[in-house]
Amino acid sequence: MAETPVVDLRVHHKPHGLSDRIALGITKMLRFCADTFFAKRYGHRAVVLETVAAVPGMVGATFTHLKCLRRMETDKGWIRALMEEAENERMHLMTFIHVAKPTLFERFVIIVVQWLFYVVFFLLYALSPRTAHRVVGYFEEEAIISYTLYLEELDDGRSPNVPAPEIAITLLRSHPSFRAGCEKDGWLRKSSQ
Repeated sequence: MAETPVVDLRVHHKPHGLSDRIALGITKMLRFCADTFFAKRYGHRAVVLETVAAVPGMVGATFTHLKCLRRMETDKGWIRALMEEAENERMHLMTFIHVAKPTLFERFVIIVVQWLFYVVFFLLYALSPRTAHRVVGYFEEEAIISYTLYLEELDDGRSPNVPAPEIAITLLRSHPSFRAGCEKDGWLRKSSQ
């Protein structure tokens, strides 16, 4: 098995100003909720995180679209980029649903969390796009921590290392840059046998 690369979990964007402190506070509050509710059930945590992670791209694309309409100007490719990011996060969600198999109650929690976060993030973006973007940056920091801990759990045998779901394999096969790397490493040939 390949060794997991070392990730320095101390790397952190220090908050500068009120906007950054608000963004960090929102992130830490949500991290506390995730830690309390899911503890070390990282697959289930990933389902909720990926549900929330798909929201900022959608909200950013909406605001960019409306701004471009008002100003009657081009978006310079930003709407498509933000929508692709939202779609990318949705595909991560679809993968983790197959890995974690959330219960009916967890699916209900996902719906509630997604709608609450969508409304709050939409309002935050309307009031302060800078703060909303910083929230996304802090979310990415927390995602690195969560996924690194998840990989450690898998490597140490404390969590089951299940085979990749077919949806993940299909996604990798369809994406040109992933496909090139996977073919080079022989991964696609192994997975299809």
